[in-house]
Amino acid sequence: MSQTVTNWAGNITFAAAELHRPRSLDALRSLVARSARVRVLGSGHSFNEIADPGDGGVLLSLEGLTGEIDVDTAARTVRVGGGVRYAELARRVHEHGLALPNMASLPHISVAGSVATGTHGSGVRNGSLASAVREVEIVTADGSTVVVGRGERRFGGAVTSLGALGVVTALTLDLEPGYLVEQHLFTELPLERLDFETVAAAAYSVSLFTDWAAPGFRQVWLKRRTDQPLADFPWATPAVAALHPVPGMPAVNCTEQFGVPGPWHERLPHFRAEFTPSSGNELQSEYLLARGHATEALHAIDRIRNTVSPVLQVCEVRTVAADEQWLSPSYGRDTVALHFTWVEDAAAVLPAVRAVEAALEPFGPRPHWGKVFAMPADVVRGRYPRMDDFAALARVLDPGAKFTNAFLRGVLAG
Repeated sequence: MSQTVTNWAGNITFAAAELHRPRSLDALRSLVARSARVRVLGSGHSFNEIADPGDGGVLLSLEGLTGEIDVDTAARTVRVGGGVRYAELARRVHEHGLALPNMASLPHISVAGSVATGTHGSGVRNGSLASAVREVEIVTADGSTVVVGRGERRFGGAVTSLGALGVVTALTLDLEPGYLVEQHLFTELPLERLDFETVAAAAYSVSLFTDWAAPGFRQVWLKRRTDQPLADFPWATPAVAALHPVPGMPAVNCTEQFGVPGPWHERLPHFRAEFTPSSGNELQSEYLLARGHATEALHAIDRIRNTVSPVLQVCEVRTVAADEQWLSPSYGRDTVALHFTWVEDAAAVLPAVRAVEAALEPFGPRPHWGKVFAMPADVVRGRYPRMDDFAALARVLDPGAKFTNAFLRGVLAG
């Protein structure tokens, strides 16, 4: 490796011996076949060591491959290369009059990396980003390609796979007809007597933001599809100025607000594709639990706000519909997700992370695979009923554990 390589936030320095950017699929296959350990970097938007192969391993970037995006308008699908990011994919899909069902808050992240870690947007009826995948193409340990499609028994383990099965070189996603979205922002939603289910269902996508300095939510973002009714929202005050989720940050980086309709890909993310949403001076954690526990969980965090708020930039609360991906944090249950954007001081943040995990423990939280968490590997393993099935699939496709690293070893091996 000719230079130091870090993740986007800079809190992880990869220990890999080499960083490779193959420029053809044949070169990628050859590299994988001859390497002892391999992990894929993706867009670097993970905050832990999930992508690090460790000393002597190979870190692989797909940025050197041609970004394939093949839209099939008749079938309403798109085949997308493993190195493509959502911003690029969304623009191409929109050009064909089609749309993805949902997007994450950042359009800058890679498609393959996002679905591999269970990343999501928001909406009580919207599944994780992996829910749109109908087929995945994986280069396995010997350099051969395996294609796994929806309907196969092993499909439930093949998409949200943590990179443990091989290198995802392409995905085929379901699309739908294009639609318009408008954003309506509100301020000062009280936590007391909060009817979470009603609030979360008030629009196609709903996000609540707070810094936990006091009870309640400083901002509420409602993203309404214009082909769906506009619900009343009497519980908070309409915003009178454009807002950024993090107090003090410029709203110019955010997608357009005040109910101005726009294409789905220019409203579903919180941040504009042409802007960098922040400089990376942050750490992130996220915990996902059954949506029925949302109100109790929010009050549990409120009780420790004096521990959380001094090291917190913002907390976002979203919902995710249940899915069938074995390692998805939303597997088998409609979910509420509590996301914490911390300051970049790991030593100061870790006690708050532990406090959040202790407060949420009665509700069986699952940490986001790509974020900072302190939960022991055996506890994480126990939160996934199909973990043994996934570990067995990994042994079949990667018998030498070429794609397994220290981060994953305890979770997969028990």
